[in-house]
Amino acid sequence: MIDLRRLRNEPSYRAGAIKKGTDSDVIERLLEADIASRSVTHEADEARAAHNAASKEIGRATLDERPEKINHAGTLKISLEKLENAETLAKQLVEELILQVPNPAHESVPEGGEEKFIVIKEVGERTEPRKYDHADLGELLGMVDSERAVKNSGSRFAYLMGPAVRLEFALIQYVFDLLEMNNFIPVVPPVLVREEMMIDAGFFPTDRNQVYEIAGDDLFLTGTAEVALAGLHRGERLDRAKLPIRYAGFSSCFRREAGTYGKDTRGIFRVHQFDKVEMFSFCDPDSSWEELEKLRDLQEQIVSSLNLPYRVIAVAAGDLGAAAAKKYDLEVWLPSESAYREVTSCSNYTDYSARRMSSRYKDDSSSGLVHTLNGTACAISRTLVFLMENCQMEDGSIAVPKVLQKYLGYERIDGPK
Repeated sequence: MIDLRRLRNEPSYRAGAIKKGTDSDVIERLLEADIASRSVTHEADEARAAHNAASKEIGRATLDERPEKINHAGTLKISLEKLENAETLAKQLVEELILQVPNPAHESVPEGGEEKFIVIKEVGERTEPRKYDHADLGELLGMVDSERAVKNSGSRFAYLMGPAVRLEFALIQYVFDLLEMNNFIPVVPPVLVREEMMIDAGFFPTDRNQVYEIAGDDLFLTGTAEVALAGLHRGERLDRAKLPIRYAGFSSCFRREAGTYGKDTRGIFRVHQFDKVEMFSFCDPDSSWEELEKLRDLQEQIVSSLNLPYRVIAVAAGDLGAAAAKKYDLEVWLPSESAYREVTSCSNYTDYSARRMSSRYKDDSSSGLVHTLNGTACAISRTLVFLMENCQMEDGSIAVPKVLQKYLGYERIDGPK
């Protein structure tokens, strides 16, 4: 959640929230609700102190004084209950409004909506459409079976088969080898979390319509390992000298893809279930912007080593999620569409999530909230899509990138018979 003190006192901080599309009326209502909440809490604190003092007086009173003391304490208790009810309602209003204000955008983030992104760089050659698109080639090579998956599970599900499975595990091994060399700790986190965790990680309430809920259990299937990784140090005080603490989480991910009816229905580009390796960093606030560039650099290393042409874009403020202060997307060229499509993203959440989870750093002289950052290392299904098209040979075979060959034991996946 946002820093109310900064929202109240720093015009640039408020401007960053408005830059992301926040209604200024919501901000004003939040600030007014916060003033009212702090006022009623002050009154309630004084009433609690008065009631406690009156209760102690009863114990010290003589028999003659006790009835009067008891009546006085009773009167104070009635007043206190009214103030505590008002205090609860005031805090609930602040909680409701504060979730409507996103993490302010960094000053370097371009203004505007989705179409206002800025291209940072382009790497590699845009290739012409191949003989087969990814959807057809996946079926022809026995790598993807969508038809049977639809019968059993519905649309936007698929069986990964044969060479696709081998490629998936080669990608995972390669990415984990690279990340461990960069001090990431491998993690397989839970894929089910409580509602509180979805809120604290910054996904609720804005992305609730994208998440599968397990009815009756107060549990939700996560759309990224980021959610569970964010809670690893909830309520902890981390040694500042040991930051950043980096994790690489592998998990299956689940997304409802609400609002994407008719988009990317062929193949495995946009599915309800997919596997992913996610990077997550608990970072010193003084170096979090350098850490964001580190995550982006690792993403570029992975994508370029797979021989995939790509570009890096700075996402515009209107297209940022609630928690991100700044975000980069890496988009890979998809020959069949003659367009770039997203494969990874990385974001700096600054102290937005850490504030709710009370994840702090400490050193000899100070303490404060850590900054949290996240980035996709490898989204498996989308990476397979890009490999099937960009590494496709004239006969429909797939040239295996050199970095994966040692995990697979072969250089090529044979084309259609």
